[in-house]
Amino acid sequence: MSSDDSRSTDEVTREAEGTGPRQPDPQRAPERLLLIPYPKFVFFYPSAIVCFLGSIILYFSGCTVEVKTSDTLPVAVSGIFMAVFTLNLLVIVFDFPRGSSFTLFFVTSTLALLLWLLLIFRPTLIPFLEGMILAIRPVANSTFFFCFFAIMAVFFSFVLVSTRFEYWELSANELIHHHGFWADMKRYPAPNLRVDKEVNDVFEYLLLGAGRLVLHPATEDRAIVLDNILFVDAKEQALTKRLGAITVNIQNSSS
Repeated sequence: MSSDDSRSTDEVTREAEGTGPRQPDPQRAPERLLLIPYPKFVFFYPSAIVCFLGSIILYFSGCTVEVKTSDTLPVAVSGIFMAVFTLNLLVIVFDFPRGSSFTLFFVTSTLALLLWLLLIFRPTLIPFLEGMILAIRPVANSTFFFCFFAIMAVFFSFVLVSTRFEYWELSANELIHHHGFWADMKRYPAPNLRVDKEVNDVFEYLLLGAGRLVLHPATEDRAIVLDNILFVDAKEQALTKRLGAITVNIQNSSS
């Protein structure tokens, strides 16, 4: 006897009427969608990575406490850290709305860093600049980089904890704003909710796919602006799918 024959008539009837069990639809929108606005500090993760790698490299090279003036590796690691940290600061301070401006800046800064590193290892390459190059020797040991990384790790932990108390949730037929240590909530109706996506900084988008979501609830005069939403494209697609599912459900229930 096949599996189809073993099913009872009542089960077939209930499934045909829409009251029986159904197979899960992989294309179905998620039941609960979280939108978490992050502070700009999350874009400092490249500096944290360079600090961690720099501490490991200098530790195994023996530059744990004292750095000799003749060592070039600590100078190179310190220079790379300063360059990455400077780029991170530029991400926080300035916006790069156009890809062309970002590309020009990135190429210029990368070439300048490569030229500086080349002159650090080969100072006689440009003889008349040799004295100036040898005078610029920013250097730090592995302890400095590890302490800097530890400080940033603590702040990343604070950011992770803060997101547990400040986020938005699209669930069922409503948009819920969770905020505060006492789990305060404010609810907005999800039907007829309009969503706009904005990418105002190319650098932030390349680092973490970050962007801005602007929500327009039907019952509110002012829009809800959520900055620094990570992987904003995926969130916008999930929102659109979820809002489409809400619309279909409302239309079906009213028919």
